[in-house]
Amino acid sequence: MITENEVNLVMRYKVLKRISLDRLMDLKVDYAFKQLFGSEKNKEITVVFLNAILQRTGWDSIRDISFQNIEAGGEHKEDKQSRLDLLVLTNSGEWINVEIQFTNKYDMIKRSIYYWAGVYRAPMKPRMGYKELRPVIAINILNFSIFDQTESFHTSYHLYEDEENFKLTDAMEFHFIEMTKLIRDWKGNKLNPWDDLLARWLLLLGIVDHRNGKVYEDIFKELEEIAMNDETLRTAFQSWETLSGNQEEMIAYEARMKHVLDEEAMIREAELREMEARQEGQQEEKEKIARRLLAKGMEIQDIVEATELSEEQVLLIKQNLIQ
Repeated sequence: MITENEVNLVMRYKVLKRISLDRLMDLKVDYAFKQLFGSEKNKEITVVFLNAILQRTGWDSIRDISFQNIEAGGEHKEDKQSRLDLLVLTNSGEWINVEIQFTNKYDMIKRSIYYWAGVYRAPMKPRMGYKELRPVIAINILNFSIFDQTESFHTSYHLYEDEENFKLTDAMEFHFIEMTKLIRDWKGNKLNPWDDLLARWLLLLGIVDHRNGKVYEDIFKELEEIAMNDETLRTAFQSWETLSGNQEEMIAYEARMKHVLDEEAMIREAELREMEARQEGQQEEKEKIARRLLAKGMEIQDIVEATELSEEQVLLIKQNLIQ
């Protein structure tokens, strides 16, 4: 028989009290991500999240951050301006720029390097020495796959000497997280969020997938149980629920989501038009070759094999030539 204390314990640790999973914001949409992880009141959540990605523990861990201006531009007024998703300065003086990308519409590697360069040089003032520039860490969370060379969902990059493999500098560090590979590993029972802090926090981002109309209740139930002993994760769930239950925030989120999906649709339409034009061009070229071969008296079946047109198409071309 369940005791009253056990009932109270269950109620105490039920992380979502008022809102269903399908009504939660998709945290892979930049607006939702920034509202949860870019808020001063949620600083502790962001610190734990960043330490998980950077695998920082003990003396090396990030203990505090300050949120910074999210505009990153060039040295001249005509340079391209960029709006960063999340930019923080750590207690040890490192800059960390986090970009979350819902749609694969940019060259994310070059885009990340461009943002890195803007953040790195932005603090430079007259009479400053280059030694005073601080390291910049770029974290890219992608709602798609980008690297065919690896099955890992999290890869990190530095500058190393080609032959002896020693590090050139600590000033540059890049991280790429591919959410599609993370979900694949979850489905393949390759992740243990109980022991893997990074998997735990990234799976939080993966629970809701509004693009595909999916909600991973199995992930939620696993993380909900973990949250019984992880106060920061529990706070993240509760902040996420509060954010998703706020009407003004939800209106802004839905507007952003619509904009993102509209952009995806336009990109897809452009790709289809290009594909159609390419196919039409290929068809015209095949028909042109067929006319030349017919003029030379080649057999119909040989032309079919040479052009990959159907016999009916070649016969129609021959008929039009005779007319």
